[in-house]
Amino acid sequence: MEQIRIHGRGGQGVVTAAELIAIAAFYEGKEAQAFPNFGVERTGAPIQSYARIADERLVTREQIYEPTVLIIQDATLIGTVDVFSGSTPETVVIINAPENKWPELNKKFKRLYFTPATEIALRIFGKNIVNTVILGAFAKYTKLVSLESLKKAAAEKFADKGEMIINKNIQAITEDYENAK
Repeated sequence: MEQIRIHGRGGQGVVTAAELIAIAAFYEGKEAQAFPNFGVERTGAPIQSYARIADERLVTREQIYEPTVLIIQDATLIGTVDVFSGSTPETVVIINAPENKWPELNKKFKRLYFTPATEIALRIFGKNIVNTVILGAFAKYTKLVSLESLKKAAAEKFADKGEMIINKNIQAITEDYENAK
């Protein structure tokens, strides 16, 4: 079972990112779940959401304390919130930052990746909503879901928002996927 924890701030689409991962996993024929963890937080407050992917039926509903994948949508949380809690050297870590500003993380994680998701989001959407963007890097680096499944998930999730929104989200996911090394 893969356990994915996503950190970000209210208003950045942290919950939607987990939902898109779960929908994409369903398209891959896997079992999946997604759920948020927040209380009365407001826009800008630190929040987290979770997704699980497995080949067998998922019965656990608890928070994810030991993530196999960690997505950090807002790098300003590093050092202010314990985003690395429960992670191990084997945890895949994807951080929304154009470069590694934390060299000490290279010693801690074997699979540490950075993506300029904010730059892509600002160019495509005109605002810093990186949830769909960073999923391109998630697909590329983890291979847990395919790019095609993420595109289908975005089309399903944003169907009521119209073709333009669907196309922009697919463009954002694809661009981040293709930029991932």
